[in-house]
Amino acid sequence: MRHKRKICKLGRNKSQRKSLVVNLTISLFLNKKVETTPARAKLVRSMAEKLITIGRKAGIAYDQRIMSILGSPDMVKVVKAVAEKYIDRQGGYTRIVKLPPRRGDAAPMALIQFV
Repeated sequence: MRHKRKICKLGRNKSQRKSLVVNLTISLFLNKKVETTPARAKLVRSMAEKLITIGRKAGIAYDQRIMSILGSPDMVKVVKAVAEKYIDRQGGYTRIVKLPPRRGDAAPMALIQFV
């Protein structure tokens, strides 16, 4: 039974799913918005909000956590820059907006962006 199982598998194994979510999260931080499917957007939202919460705190340990999750030392500066804007906010850093279906296969689409 799948009671209380949050993770959506997206038809991929664990390593592929992690890579997909990390790459979409990096794109979100670099471009400030990403157009994707709603299931992927929900996974990206959870990771991005956790990273911003970590980025709001000062310290080398928090920087290392960000680097271990995203795998790039350059992304620490980007996450910190985005997190500075949300110091006074108590969560809810992203929004998901539904878009019309994709033209090729009619898949439902969503736009995830920072508030």
